[in-house]
Amino acid sequence: MKNIDTFDFTNKKVIIRVDFNVPLNDNFEITDDTRIKAAIPTIKKVLSSGGSVILMSHLGRPKNGPENKFSLQHLIPELSKQIGVDVQFANNCIGEQAVEKAANLKAGDVLLLENLRFYKEETKGDEAFAEKLSKLADVYINDAFGTAHRAHASTAIIANFFPENKMFGYVMSNELININKVIKEGKKPITAILGGAKVSGKIEIINNLIDKVDNIIIGGGMMFTFIKALGGNIGNSLVEDDLLDTAKSAMEKAEENNVCFHIPTDAVIADKFDNNASTKFCNSYEIPDGYMGLDIGPETGQAFKDLIEASETILWNGPMGVFEMDSFAQGTIEVAHAIADATKKGAFSLIGGGDSVAAINKFNLQNEVSYVSTGGGAMLEFIEGKTLPGVAAVEK
Repeated sequence: MKNIDTFDFTNKKVIIRVDFNVPLNDNFEITDDTRIKAAIPTIKKVLSSGGSVILMSHLGRPKNGPENKFSLQHLIPELSKQIGVDVQFANNCIGEQAVEKAANLKAGDVLLLENLRFYKEETKGDEAFAEKLSKLADVYINDAFGTAHRAHASTAIIANFFPENKMFGYVMSNELININKVIKEGKKPITAILGGAKVSGKIEIINNLIDKVDNIIIGGGMMFTFIKALGGNIGNSLVEDDLLDTAKSAMEKAEENNVCFHIPTDAVIADKFDNNASTKFCNSYEIPDGYMGLDIGPETGQAFKDLIEASETILWNGPMGVFEMDSFAQGTIEVAHAIADATKKGAFSLIGGGDSVAAINKFNLQNEVSYVSTGGGAMLEFIEGKTLPGVAAVEK
């Protein structure tokens, strides 16, 4: 596998799989450019080293071919501004215009291809489709970690057509380096903070982390499945009754491995799922009928804060409560600030998963932690111990 820092891109056409699946408003303006910003260093590295760039990405989930609302053409003004060159656009990703424009690229030029998912062949991992994309360029770079867990034509199959000239971009390599800093090289004590609504979405992560961490902190709606499994009364709180045994065995496995499992001892409860609901604090094992737990309580917040600030390595995936509503955001705010404080004192902190990233951004703490992963599902699968097709294809 080649390295982007040492490769000679002089007069090479480089096709880069980026993740430009960004949110657009009704006027097709980008409302969050995080993913575009993340890709700029890789693009600029190729350009400054004498190469030309062909960008390919998906946007949204088009069902039946081209749809204007999913066209990548809407990204051209912002992309041109951020890269500092007039980005060209091909109205197709494998059609005549794409072939012609790619062939005419000169060093320093940038071409954006139309949405890959306008073709069903992309998500099917079609080899012929991948080959057509590959013929546009001399070099392949995968810089779309957010799609690395999918065996799509542009993320996994295309790499086969570049046996010598394939590599990771900076987004991909930074994601892998920083996740491995937690799961392979973490300095002890290592604390994993797992929140969110459901145990079902996190159980594989929990099981894979048990032999790698010292503490597992549980928060969010999923805490009530653990509390019920331990015999607590959870009122009308969210619960997955079919996973009570699974939750119990995860806690038993943690105990066998000398991993401390931290379940909230108190909660903010409400009589309805509403920011203006009637709320109170309550022992999280004694929630009365008619009430539901929507955040961790102050006692738990303090205990988690102390634990986080005593940690050397921290992974955070999932909020502590319904942080989108101010009445139930305090637990998530406390955890976010505790992570920032621990980082200031020298701990390594990795934030990943959509809601945690949204929370850290909402509280303006994204620059106070070590690394914020944009990988979403790919990051979770990597932590679960799964092989990511987009990573494996470049590494082989």
